[in-house]
Amino acid sequence: MKTSAPSSSIEDYVKVIYGFTEWQDKRITSSQLAQRLGVANSSVSEMVRKLKDQGLVDHKPYSAITLTDSGVRLALSMVRRHRLIETYLVQELGYSWDEVHDEAELLEHAVSDTFIERMAAKLGNPQRDPHGDPIPAADGTVLLPEAHLLGELDPGHTGRITRISDENPDLLRYLSAEEIDLDDEVEVVGRKPFGGALVVRISNAGRKRDYDLADEVTAALWVHSDHPHTGCTLSDS
Repeated sequence: MKTSAPSSSIEDYVKVIYGFTEWQDKRITSSQLAQRLGVANSSVSEMVRKLKDQGLVDHKPYSAITLTDSGVRLALSMVRRHRLIETYLVQELGYSWDEVHDEAELLEHAVSDTFIERMAAKLGNPQRDPHGDPIPAADGTVLLPEAHLLGELDPGHTGRITRISDENPDLLRYLSAEEIDLDDEVEVVGRKPFGGALVVRISNAGRKRDYDLADEVTAALWVHSDHPHTGCTLSDS
């Protein structure tokens, strides 16, 4: 008997579950899943039961949700679609990086596997999307770069911006206006007194500039570093 394709709702759920755990060693709870999807807790509970029945998640009452191997495979296929579409929209259609998420959410369920693979070939099989998130290969392999949140780094730490969270379009527009982008070189200078902003020196196209960045900003920037300073324990080399 032919197995029916998963619904777009199921695809969205497994993609969000995967995305929550991709850059942190934490499992997602039902309430966190409801918040990210903008639905009621009762709707999440019903869908999680359906996902469990289909062998896509492991879940016990009042515990976090974990993708099974089948769930991970489905999630990675959707993540690949989403990030390739975002990349195509930026590189080929002139979208800005703060515009692409919602468009990709619509398109990822509508196009065929053949379309996605031709898109990947057209783009030269990119390894990351416009925000620095890795694009899984067609076989499901994914290479997650070593990186730390900018806010975790201490004074004297240097590195390169390797990922920028796309959760907040307003933040992406702010970073564009301030000319902060992927692959910029970063040095942590210090922190303002009394829990104030993090002072960082960012190099872009040969130009260095100091910024006072709020915690909301530093929590969205991921930095790779292979040049530890004295006493540093966060090298990614």
